[in-house]
Amino acid sequence: MTWSKTKQKIIEPAFSNNEGAEGKRILCYDEAIREALQLALSRDKRVFVMGQGVDDPDGMFGATRNLHLEFGPERVFDTPLAEGAMMGVAIGAALAGMRPVYFHNRPDFLLLAMDQLVNHAAKWSYMFGGAAFVPLVVWACIGRGWGSAAQHSQALQGLFMHIPGLKLVMPGTCHDAKGLMLAAIADQNPVLILDHRFNFNYKGMVPPEAYTVPIGKGVIRRKGRDVTIVAVSHLVIDACHAAQEAAAYGVEAEVIDPRTLRPLDEEIILNSVAKTGRLIIADCGWKTGGITAEIGAMVAEKGFTYLKAPIKRIACPDLPTPAACNLDEACSIGRDNIKKALLELTR
Repeated sequence: MTWSKTKQKIIEPAFSNNEGAEGKRILCYDEAIREALQLALSRDKRVFVMGQGVDDPDGMFGATRNLHLEFGPERVFDTPLAEGAMMGVAIGAALAGMRPVYFHNRPDFLLLAMDQLVNHAAKWSYMFGGAAFVPLVVWACIGRGWGSAAQHSQALQGLFMHIPGLKLVMPGTCHDAKGLMLAAIADQNPVLILDHRFNFNYKGMVPPEAYTVPIGKGVIRRKGRDVTIVAVSHLVIDACHAAQEAAAYGVEAEVIDPRTLRPLDEEIILNSVAKTGRLIIADCGWKTGGITAEIGAMVAEKGFTYLKAPIKRIACPDLPTPAACNLDEACSIGRDNIKKALLELTR
């Protein structure tokens, strides 16, 4: 799929589990996030939203649009280009009893706040024996598109998954975008939410009420018997499409959406691999030391006897993202890569 700034949205495919959403409203991905923030701001005076551009007309890809008009500049406000300092402000506010939601345009700039995020937010509760908490949500948008190149499109989830004390969330559907945001705001620990730009091309079924999706609990998006696909973020939908196409060749793939990467729902993955005997892991980050490596190692350690074939990993090559659209496309992965791996693994 090629990233587009157009307003046309694509309906999410039908999943094996539809979240009990029959008859529910259809919302765009950005609207689902915005509704979660609106509910949280309305229900809890401790919640506030900060970040570069949260009060812009576009409102952070639409996710924070006009919230500053509804809740005022004291609770939804723009921040200066000082990521380290602003992360310190957010952590201090969380320690003082507030529930900040700190929006970053891109995770590339979270690198400027790594000391605060890794050495303070992630460790504070550990260092004080659980007597202190940092209920902080940090949101950033990963993914390529429009020539954003090496410094504006890095998918750094493998880096953040490495950090103890930091929860890592990567939704793949509109339903989960809302539910996981509300769960993250309610959590006592620092939670990093990484959304992919391609998710904002989708619309799906979202209940109007407040609800949470449990952090650390994956879900089966499509049931199958021959191959397990563990796909992350927007690749969940690509995996479902690839599985549907592979079904024409007699291959029935089961698609697992982990939804959160730390903590990881190991049980749902291992149970699926025990049934299918084959595993494909798809992630939009780099291959070396990334999500596919960690999940693959976990299955090799705890479910090696289930495997009938070597694990296949689909990830981006270990290269900085090119600016040229044709090279950007060549370095990316998606439905075709997953379908090819499916057919190769079952040939």
